Amino acid sequence: MHIGFLNPQGNFDSGDSYITEHPDFGGQLVYVKQVALAIAQQGHKVDIITRQIIDPDWPEFAEPFDAYPGVDNVRIIRLPAGPKEFLRKELLWPHLVIDWVPNLLKFYQGEGSLPDIMTAHYSDGGLCGLLLEEKTGLPFTFSAHSLGAQKMDKLAVSPENLAEIDEYYNFRYRILVERLSMNRSAINITNTQQERFYQYAHRAYRGAVEIKDDARFAAIPPGVDPSTFSAQVKAHNEEATYQLILERFARDITESRRDLPTILASSRLDPKKNLLGLVQAFADSQELQERANLVMITGGLDNPLKEQAKDEVTEKQVLAPIRKVVEENNLWGKISAFSVPDQPALAATYRFLAQRRSVFALTSLFEPFGLAPLEAAAAGLPLVVTKNGGITESLCNDDGVYGVLVDPDDPADIGRGLESLLCDPQKWENFAQSAQQYVLKYHTWESTAQEYLNQIEQIVSSPKACSRHELLPIHPYFLDPKPENEVSLEELSKLYFG
Repeated sequence: MHIGFLNPQGNFDSGDSYITEHPDFGGQLVYVKQVALAIAQQGHKVDIITRQIIDPDWPEFAEPFDAYPGVDNVRIIRLPAGPKEFLRKELLWPHLVIDWVPNLLKFYQGEGSLPDIMTAHYSDGGLCGLLLEEKTGLPFTFSAHSLGAQKMDKLAVSPENLAEIDEYYNFRYRILVERLSMNRSAINITNTQQERFYQYAHRAYRGAVEIKDDARFAAIPPGVDPSTFSAQVKAHNEEATYQLILERFARDITESRRDLPTILASSRLDPKKNLLGLVQAFADSQELQERANLVMITGGLDNPLKEQAKDEVTEKQVLAPIRKVVEENNLWGKISAFSVPDQPALAATYRFLAQRRSVFALTSLFEPFGLAPLEAAAAGLPLVVTKNGGITESLCNDDGVYGVLVDPDDPADIGRGLESLLCDPQKWENFAQSAQQYVLKYHTWESTAQEYLNQIEQIVSSPKACSRHELLPIHPYFLDPKPENEVSLEELSKLYFG
């Protein structure tokens, strides 16, 4: 088969530079790349279709085509949309309609045929999938990765602040597109059953999809790459990464503390990741401060505790509050934050810190799945993770729980979870070993890809079987983004507040 992956924002390149460069470039892109590669390994032709960026700050994304070294049947195709320079995902909507989808159709017209099916990722990929289906009949699957209504909940959107928040996030487009995508897709692919029955059940999506209809959903958990994230392998830059860590510790950590275990966080600098709650838990616990240092791996920023972020939201909502807690509690010398260059270096970081009996922490306010903890566990680190979201499903089965679950809204509970591992060597050992074995047995990209293929083959063989539900009309703006077709705040308000 020929399968297309629609992922306009974020971008991909052979060197994986996107991993550390921008808040838009997170686990979702790792997911798309790894599923695409695993499907290709089974002999299928795969296109990862994204947006071309011609910008001196982003030289990796300028060429129209790219590929991964040693992989023959995966293409990265970059199509122009709107201005040449980089745009954050919230600003892409009209350019996808006006430019990106027409350019995609033109490209495949030149090739003589479309792929057999598209898989659409995130809401902007969903928009492109539904527009392509509208124009050509080409079926698509939809993987939301995260839904806008939950983000609105966490931002405490109210009728009073709706206009202000929407000015940056453009939720009025996102919510409508998500409704259309889940309604018109051949199937909705979620990471967990919890994502299906909790996130898709939000009042903002009422009437878009019937969450009790098993034919409309497939829960397919993401995986890890054992050739990268394992305690037994070594990266091409293993020793260089170790040296980088030691240099950053020398820069930030008091000399007498540099051999202590680490409380390690690795995530995007997004408010919902709740790094502030983790820092506050560390500040509130004398026990933690005596036993460990706190380290944050931060994409694209090498010294974020001292240097201002380019992105205003990241600076004001994430870093400035963290610096305030660090300053008020005199945590200097006990905390460090820096970036590593790529995925192999991240895996090497996990291995290096696991040798020091460190702990991986993810204290998100809500986490749909949580790929980073699985990667950390595969490399040998025990986990302290949020109890909110599908991550509990991914770390639990009938045999047990493979991480310490904590309340992200309660710094004291975060602290207790971390102390339970750092203060008990046997418990640390048990959780490190059991989590590693569990992840490497049940969560690999090969199994994720096979589940995708099972769904895709069924859709391609009987495309009419997935169109037996009532279709929502496409909002005029997503067919012709003119001022007179604009999505109004009133429409968003009606959907979100009910």
